Amino acid sequence: MAVSAAATVDVPPGHRVLLIDDQAMIGEAVRRMLADQADIAFEFCHDADAALDAAAAFKPTVILQDLVMPGINGLDMVRRFRAVSATAQVPVIVLSAKEEAIVKAQLLDAGANDYLVKLPDQVELIARIRVHSDAYKRLLERNAAFAALEQSLADLKREQERSERLLLNILPEKIAERLKDGEATIAESFSSVTVLFADLCGFTEFSQHIDPQQLVSMLDEIFSTFDHLARAHGVEKIKTIGDAYMAVAGLPVPREDHAEAVADMALGMLAGFRGVMKSRGLAMELRIGIHSGPVVAGVIGRHKFTYDLWGDTVNLASRMESHGEPSRIHVSEATRSLLGTAFRFADRGEVAVKGKGSMHTSFLLGRA
Repeated sequence: MAVSAAATVDVPPGHRVLLIDDQAMIGEAVRRMLADQADIAFEFCHDADAALDAAAAFKPTVILQDLVMPGINGLDMVRRFRAVSATAQVPVIVLSAKEEAIVKAQLLDAGANDYLVKLPDQVELIARIRVHSDAYKRLLERNAAFAALEQSLADLKREQERSERLLLNILPEKIAERLKDGEATIAESFSSVTVLFADLCGFTEFSQHIDPQQLVSMLDEIFSTFDHLARAHGVEKIKTIGDAYMAVAGLPVPREDHAEAVADMALGMLAGFRGVMKSRGLAMELRIGIHSGPVVAGVIGRHKFTYDLWGDTVNLASRMESHGEPSRIHVSEATRSLLGTAFRFADRGEVAVKGKGSMHTSFLLGRA
């Protein structure tokens, strides 16, 4: 987006000349020289100590400065102008009673832009004022253009960072990076992951008797708690569906301890959920199911991306949740086998699982 330089920096119209000289007659002489120039505004300051304040108030495009003034020499005066941001780049033309090459060289080295013997010829003085003033105004416009460009780049960077944060809110980091690199189709098979489903028991009935804002606030607090646990244990949140929560460990970057990561997260979810219910004075319960096995994972959609999982493992994890019990973590034999002796379990025995028949399952109780 193009930004006008004039919109960000005030470039004064015409030319504005500030004369610093302790002799009032020099001030009057210069004023007369410039009087018939409609595009030149003139200001006179006879006190060197007040020069910086006068410049800040008048905003000159050219400063005419006497070489010899009471209390300060012209070289130090130039340095003063260059040390202050308001006049650091304003052209300074030094007026001297005589031509001195060494002094001129010192002034130019200190930051002066020009050197004239006073009183200069009217035509030459006006010409030099215009040349230096125009150059200064072009410098202001370039500075404004650069500032506008830097602001645009900073805004673009912030927008990119915001877009990346939004992308990371819905996709795993590795998947988001692959999409940004231009990979069009992302679909992979993973031989061993652990999938978790969680559901709020009695939520449907509960939601019919609560204010919508309170309902959304409660869900936000619950799922934010779960999200925090997912990050802490390196588990990928896949999605929420109403009052259900789905997560997985072992993808998109495989890890050997995926079952252990999900088990620790599930235990934290029960504790965190109880804390939210207690703080809100509510009595709902959470039901969690876990199963481990192979899945297919990939990104679907073009305008609204979704990273999702497919396969029998996903279905069985969902069945573990739906066939579980309130406030308990229901795990399959496959997950219990992976967890080994690091955790404690309560054997549930055989459970009739829809679509699968009889399966041996357990309840996860905690760390051994």
